Amino acid sequence: MSPSLWLLPALPAAAGALLIPVRRAAPALSVATAALTLGLAGHAAATRPSATARLILGEGLAVDGLSAVMVVTVAAVGLAVLVFAAAEQRSGRFHGLMLIFLGAMLATVTATDLVLLLMGWEVMGAMSYALIGYRWRDRERVRSGAVAFVTTRAGDLGLYVACGAALAAGGGLALAGLPGLPPPWRDVVAGGIVLAALGKSAQGPFAFWLSRAMAGPSPVSAFLHAATMVVAGAYLLLRLHALLAATGWAAAVAAWTGALTALLLGLVALAQRDLKQLLAASTCAQVGFMVLAAGASAVSGGTAHLVAHAAVKSLLFLAAGAWLAALGTKDLAGLHGAARRFPLVGVVFGVGAAALAGLPPLSLWVTKDAVLGGVAQPGPRVVAFAAGLVAALYAGKALAAVWRPADAATGAGSERRASGRVAWPELLPLPVLALVAAGFGIVGLPALHGWWSRLVGDPGAPGLTAGELALSGVPALALVTAVIGVRPGTVAPSGVGGVFGRWLGLERAARAVVWRPLLRAARWAAWFDERVVHGAVEAVARAGLRAARLAGSPLESGLDGLVRRTGGAVRRLGGLARRPQTGQIHTYFAQAAVALVVLAVVFAIVR
Repeated sequence: MSPSLWLLPALPAAAGALLIPVRRAAPALSVATAALTLGLAGHAAATRPSATARLILGEGLAVDGLSAVMVVTVAAVGLAVLVFAAAEQRSGRFHGLMLIFLGAMLATVTATDLVLLLMGWEVMGAMSYALIGYRWRDRERVRSGAVAFVTTRAGDLGLYVACGAALAAGGGLALAGLPGLPPPWRDVVAGGIVLAALGKSAQGPFAFWLSRAMAGPSPVSAFLHAATMVVAGAYLLLRLHALLAATGWAAAVAAWTGALTALLLGLVALAQRDLKQLLAASTCAQVGFMVLAAGASAVSGGTAHLVAHAAVKSLLFLAAGAWLAALGTKDLAGLHGAARRFPLVGVVFGVGAAALAGLPPLSLWVTKDAVLGGVAQPGPRVVAFAAGLVAALYAGKALAAVWRPADAATGAGSERRASGRVAWPELLPLPVLALVAAGFGIVGLPALHGWWSRLVGDPGAPGLTAGELALSGVPALALVTAVIGVRPGTVAPSGVGGVFGRWLGLERAARAVVWRPLLRAARWAAWFDERVVHGAVEAVARAGLRAARLAGSPLESGLDGLVRRTGGAVRRLGGLARRPQTGQIHTYFAQAAVALVVLAVVFAIVR
């Protein structure tokens, strides 16, 4: 047991809390803290420590193969994002919230029980709200943060249900023991966890909150989408794939939800005209592959896809943030020529977009096929394969937009004042992320496949064949080439952008089906409380007052008079009883004689 493991999540969380009021030196301190956290994560991944403490029921942290991969990924992406943010975000509040966010995610991925996992889970939700609405003077940004928070909170209720069911089953809250719970409690636990995971990872009907999350600063988007909250749900399902498989139905729900989200949100990404919205929808789609992997128990492929996607998506969001600062826009038409004007950003963005498209030999080409290779069910596998082809279209669309020569549309849709330059801290992490985005797929190739599968606890994972890789790589290459060669606006023209451009109308549907009925129910409950419950309480009070007034009228005065008369009679009797007490003996004898005579008379009469 290693108590120092508690330092891994505690260090960034405590440093973040201390940094919030700091005005100067916050970027340097946050980067130093993130670097130290990465060192602790590397040490934990190498030594695989565990630690326990009795906070409530005996909670603990542990690092096994799967969490070793996650702690390094989370800490590395956190460091990269904070280095990038140092160029523009200098507020202690921003860096403090980001470090607390980092600490919460590290607690989530190392927790061995539902109690600590829920603590990290909740802190992440709170930090996401604060960071999405970071520019709190802008009401629309704050509203977006609230939408994201309320939506994920709706799913988070599933974790509370899971905790309650696990306790009711008597099996404890340890994650390792959940698959062994007796039915029906096991099914309730699985349902709650699936609901919470889908909400956190913006899958299925929850996907729209990720569109709202784009209101936050670009570093927040990069961190949120790449290595923290959005992938937390996918990680939880991968961690508990045995629980999903034990129920049967939960595995099928996860697999189908992941596959359909990958396809439908890929079409949403294709319909977007805003670069950050395109990347947000693509995050939902790519996380769908991870959720599919959890449902199919393809842990090796799902984890590899998670890590590769973290590098790719953080790279793409940071590049988009650099262009937003330099050019003042994230509109795809307004970004024409952006890659040519800032070639380093353009090259690394090109690497990330090509990886997102699934082009060989880049990382997501291999990891996506590793997921598909582990899916035995033909239905989800076919849907996910189609989703991979759609990924080539939306990634090619983004790539074509930024590399197309500047034209009359360049600079259109400006949202903020353009700085005209990209600062060196913004450039610093991009080549490193591009290197990982390009090369991480090596873990899925035969030379390293066995080692990787054993590391993440999936030693029986099937390997990839050249035919499988070619089957996805060749069409992706053809589609990207076709998209780059077409006229602007041909891909996802305005007619297609209707329902898909509005994110399938999911937010509107959620408002109509859930939010407005809840508000009506709340208003009815308030009316019932005011008119019925409150009215009943007031009626009881009025009845008590009337009873008190009644008791204070003739009845009370009559009783009071009776008491006074009784007291007066007693006093008079006492006065009469004192009179014979003269102190003279002959008087007492006379009284005794009279009493004897009276008794004799009474006795004679009675007989």
